[in-house]
Amino acid sequence: MNWIILILAGLMEVAFTFCLGKTKTAVGAVQYWWWAGFLASLALSMYLMARAARTIPIGTVYPVWTGIGAVGAVIIGILFFNEPATFWRLFFITTLILSIIGLKVF
Repeated sequence: MNWIILILAGLMEVAFTFCLGKTKTAVGAVQYWWWAGFLASLALSMYLMARAARTIPIGTVYPVWTGIGAVGAVIIGILFFNEPATFWRLFFITTLILSIIGLKVF
């Protein structure tokens, strides 16, 4: 169950990255909603990560959490913010994913 909580924490990190990206282009009252989403997803991400760290070693929790966030941020950037999807970016994101899986398996 705590691995599911950790994955959700990582997804909330992706959510606050997305909201942060949207604040750059939003104007007026809409920008405040994106900031609110950023703060809410940030708080939820931290809470869930702390919950997962109760039973999973912090040396595993933190790299998995940041890895999910890093991979998610790159994917969000490519899909929503017109960032390049070069071979090398995708290659290194793939190695990051394999490293996260390696932490879980070994």
